[in-house]
Amino acid sequence: MSSTDPAAPRGRGVYLLPNLFTTAGLFAGFYAIIAAANGDVVQACIAVFIAAVMDGIDGRVARLTGTSSAFGVQYDSLADLVSFGMAPALVMYHWALASLQLDGALAGRIGWAAAFLYAACAALRLARFNSQVDAVDKRWFVGLASPAAAGLMMAFVWSFADGRLGVTGDEMRWVALAVTVVCGLLMVSRLRYFSFKAAPRDRVPFVVLLGVLLVIVILVIDLPRVLLAIGIAYALSGPLHALWLRRRRRSGLPAGGDGGA
Repeated sequence: MSSTDPAAPRGRGVYLLPNLFTTAGLFAGFYAIIAAANGDVVQACIAVFIAAVMDGIDGRVARLTGTSSAFGVQYDSLADLVSFGMAPALVMYHWALASLQLDGALAGRIGWAAAFLYAACAALRLARFNSQVDAVDKRWFVGLASPAAAGLMMAFVWSFADGRLGVTGDEMRWVALAVTVVCGLLMVSRLRYFSFKAAPRDRVPFVVLLGVLLVIVILVIDLPRVLLAIGIAYALSGPLHALWLRRRRRSGLPAGGDGGA
């Protein structure tokens, strides 16, 4: 049987190109942990955002090149656990949560417990996503996606750690605790978040291009705080969407847009 015969069994190797991007994202997450431990919090936050970019690229590359595989899916999930679970939790801990011990031994334990809660919720979120990937409405995420939660966490840290606002992690420790717990619980919630996977791929109105340019200009002006505003708005979209659906049901109207479980 020739090697070009379509009936020939595939080798046991893995596809290189998409897994290179996954590895780059994993490296960025690992670097964020090391940078935070060394006190380079801003660099750690940037590294997590780079990991998010790599995470968005690897899946698209796999689909465009026809190199999707079960190995790639599992590898991507394990990399996500490091980049969007462990890394944000440890960056937040080193920047602010560790200083909760200034308020007593109990508060100090609450700080590292909150960091663990976030990491555990990220693991649960990824496990649930993998087990339900073929059963849910592709238009929606069930629970806040781990890259979005990590983005909100890191945008929060970056916004205050760059020194422009004159606030330290010690001063923000209780707010940081609330942000960490809320982000973790949103990941394992049943709230629905728009996935943007149903975005139009063909022609779009010219005003959409202008909107994209405006967003880019605003990002350049004050990147961390714009990212924080976007992260907060997206995190709030889930509860607001749930309230809107409940109101429509009470009014006897069809709750359109409600995706699968």
